[in-house]
Formats: sequence, structure tokens, C-alpha cells
Amino acid sequence: MSDTRTPRRLGRSIGAVLAGIIIGVILTIATDVVLHVIGVFPPIGQPVPDAPLILATGYRILYSILGSYIIARLAPDREMQHALAGGVLGVIVSTVGAVVTWNRGPAFGPHWYPLALIVTALPCAWLGGKLRVVQLGARAAA
Repeated sequence: MSDTRTPRRLGRSIGAVLAGIIIGVILTIATDVVLHVIGVFPPIGQPVPDAPLILATGYRILYSILGSYIIARLAPDREMQHALAGGVLGVIVSTVGAVVTWNRGPAFGPHWYPLALIVTALPCAWLGGKLRVVQLGARAAA
């Protein structure tokens, strides 16, 4: 492989991971805002009960799977590894968020919520990557 292709692949790899993460974050924030506006979530800064947080966990899982699929779709090669790299970043960011907010008061929600985000990050990344790998396998077989 030539030296000019290596930086290009690295750039595409970084771009794929960033694109998937950015799309997931935008979808999450947009959904959060809508749910605050329509009253499903209480006003920002107020404690959120468990039921809305279960809903939030559900759509965050879906958006994480979608983001990981996008990472794998845009990856120049090794689709699953790219998706899992996004998942590792998700674990890191979720862990930092949990540590920073752990005993900061009821406005930051119950402890199960950040733990759920940490625990689901890698399985969601794997599933998003797997969807892409299966899609590629089906195309190759056709």
C-alpha cells in the first residue's frame, strides 16, 4: 500500500466514526427537545421520573444501533471494527458522564440510567456493525 493511501484511509475511518456519532447525538438531542416541549419530559433541570428515562433509554439504543450502522456503512474496510470503535467511545463518554453526575442530585436522574447507557453501548455498536456485515454478505451472495 502506498503512503498516499494510508492517510486517506485513516481520514475516512475517522470520518466514518465521527459521522455515526454525530448523527446519533443529533437524533438524541432532537428527540429530547421534542419530548421536553410536548411535556413527556419535565422542564430541563427538573428530575426525570423512571418511565420517561426508560423511553429515553429505548430511543438511545435505537439511535446507537443506527449510528453504528452508519459508521460501518461509511468505513473504508473492517466494518465491524469501526462500529465497535464507536461503541468503545460510547462506553468512555457514558462512563465519564456517570462519574461526573453520580451524586450531583435528583436533577441528574437515578443511578440506573447512566449505567444502562454504559452497558448498552457495545452491544448496540456490535448490532449496528452486524447489520452492515449481514447486508454486505447478502449482496455478495446475490
